[in-house]
Amino acid sequence: MITRFALFEGSVKPGQTDAFRAAVLERLVPLWRQFPGNTDVRVMFSDDRDEGAPEFPLILAITYPDEAAMESALDSPFRAQSRDVTGEIVAEHFDGRIHHHVTQLNEFKA
Repeated sequence: MITRFALFEGSVKPGQTDAFRAAVLERLVPLWRQFPGNTDVRVMFSDDRDEGAPEFPLILAITYPDEAAMESALDSPFRAQSRDVTGEIVAEHFDGRIHHHVTQLNEFKA
């Protein structure tokens, strides 16, 4: 399994917390769920994070069975659509930037 993370670094604009959360859940997450080959899509807002976790207002994570499935998803039209929607959400509700290329290999031992 391999997980690709999108880390939002910065802060939600004042008064935009509810709108930011709604935009992510209603507009961005559905696109991520359409990425071919994914096995899981998770969203973590800063108020949901564990104590001591990094201070990112939003972390999105999408898990694939292997690197080939991830690469195929990244070549899909849903990636371009999600980039456009992410740009709109960031411009309207967020002060900061997003890191896309953070991946983690998940190894499970029997």
